[in-house]
Amino acid sequence: MENFFSDEGQAAELLQQAIAMVMTYAPKVLLAIVTLVIGLWLINRFINVLDNKLGARDPTLNKFVCGLIGVIFKVLLFISVASMIGIATTSFIAVIGAAGLAIGLALQGSLANFAGGVLILIFKPFKVGDTIEAQGFLGAVAEIQILYTVVNTFDNRRIVIPNGSLSNATLINVSIYPTRRCDMTFGIHYDDDIDKAKAVIKRLIDEDERSLSEPPPRISVGSLGDNSVNLIVRPWVPTDDLWPYYWDMQEKVKKAFDAEGITIPFPQRDVHMYQEK
Repeated sequence: MENFFSDEGQAAELLQQAIAMVMTYAPKVLLAIVTLVIGLWLINRFINVLDNKLGARDPTLNKFVCGLIGVIFKVLLFISVASMIGIATTSFIAVIGAAGLAIGLALQGSLANFAGGVLILIFKPFKVGDTIEAQGFLGAVAEIQILYTVVNTFDNRRIVIPNGSLSNATLINVSIYPTRRCDMTFGIHYDDDIDKAKAVIKRLIDEDERSLSEPPPRISVGSLGDNSVNLIVRPWVPTDDLWPYYWDMQEKVKKAFDAEGITIPFPQRDVHMYQEK
């Protein structure tokens, strides 16, 4: 009987302690949960507003800055919620620091990508909307994020390139200048009149409104090939019109040469057969 009452007394004491702990910590936990939910909502709301405002002024910075600020605010929010529950912030920060060091060592590539993103934003080798050629891809820059840059190719593919690779490798910014030179080569037969062929090409260039008068186009004999005299053609055009201009000119020159009796030769080989006696 004494053991029974003793166990019953211990159980009642434990129950009272549990109730006291619930009464002590339940409001703190409830307040922490409410703070966490409201805090995350406010952070997401602020990031969305900042994204819209900053995106209207500088589309290159908005994704990178918004992502970085969002991470910082959420870390501060979690530390505040932990302190509300009763966790010592000093030890909590020490744990986060140690965990951050371990994660940093494990994610050295990601840190390199982050540093690459910072370098891209500082030195600005390209910005959102530019057409770049990098890592074997050609496309328009859609976003510059914390770790990656998103490029949309012209055949409607989405390429994600690490910022570390872009900051440490050679890339070509195709759209940084408003005009570009359109390099073309046309071959004519050795029996054809070179001056006549050059005049036909010059007329086609002058007739196209996309051709720029300054710098003036250049039409010269580039080389004497095995089967043709190769004329190099170097007109200047607006950057956005480069490839449509190039493709259109290929068709126009072929049709004009046909109309003027100018031959575009193709490789030929004469085979001589000898009969052994």
